Amino acid sequence: MRNVPFASTGLSVSNLCLGTMQFGWTADEAGSFAVLDAFIAAGGNFIDTADIYSRWVPGNPGGVSEEIIGRWMKARGNRSGLVVATKVRGQMWEGADGEGLSRSHIVRAVDDSLRRLQVETIDLYQTHYPDNNTPLEETLGVFGELIAAGKVRHIGLSNYTTSLMQDALRLAADRALPRFVSLQPHYNLVWREEYESKKMQLCADNGIAVIPYSPLEGGFLTGKYRRGEPAPTTARSSSARSFMTDDGFAVTDALAEIAADRGVTSAAVALAWHLKKPSIVAPIIGANDPAQLADLLPAGDLDLTTGEVGALDEASAPFLKPPNR
Repeated sequence: MRNVPFASTGLSVSNLCLGTMQFGWTADEAGSFAVLDAFIAAGGNFIDTADIYSRWVPGNPGGVSEEIIGRWMKARGNRSGLVVATKVRGQMWEGADGEGLSRSHIVRAVDDSLRRLQVETIDLYQTHYPDNNTPLEETLGVFGELIAAGKVRHIGLSNYTTSLMQDALRLAADRALPRFVSLQPHYNLVWREEYESKKMQLCADNGIAVIPYSPLEGGFLTGKYRRGEPAPTTARSSSARSFMTDDGFAVTDALAEIAADRGVTSAAVALAWHLKKPSIVAPIIGANDPAQLADLLPAGDLDLTTGEVGALDEASAPFLKPPNR
């Protein structure tokens, strides 16, 4: 992996970001520690989580991923060398302010995240998705309070529409409020339109760092899905099944050809493609164990040629039209 600047924040992050949704879900604590150790050993320093991970799992109250990361950082004594990102918005307790981006929710949620992570400051605090019931000015205002208090360094957003991003940037400029420095969008070779149609140019024009989630689309772009074979039934395979079409398999064929030439996995090629796109700093990867992680890590040093990028762009061109779901 290589270290790259994170927008104009002064932070330097690895060009792969370790996502941790699986911690406490499909990876237990010992497995999570092993993945974190392997990521750091390979030169990674950028870790992304969210307070709600993983409330959808029976018996999981949310906050479990943050707690695992906090215990790992304490055990390793390595907080100072890491860039830690988390997210806020989802329901974490009962009551009117149990979810959302209101001042009352964020003030309580940030303290909970700080406690679980066992840190004094969150490097990147992101809105997980919009809250149409709370004015942007209220959300940006409380973020300003958190930055002034030293609880948060920088703010980012995820899953926002282009117009809402523009509103947030304009409001920050007009009212001297904190400015979002990053975007976490859904983006990959079979989900291109959402980012490339308008957000890509907006991010480039405004110096916004982009850290895409689902860069392998639920494992579809790893090549483990085959024509004529049933889809794997794993915890995260449902999203991949809808791409088991001629268009989808044309993309995985193109990935496999480049992967064979380069001596790496299809997954590594798919991730390296992201790093050739404007404003993308680090796609967010996930793994249940170090062996899975090892298949992905070569992407950080894989410099695709113009021809290779062009072949992938051509194979995935059908996915520049709006998705059907």
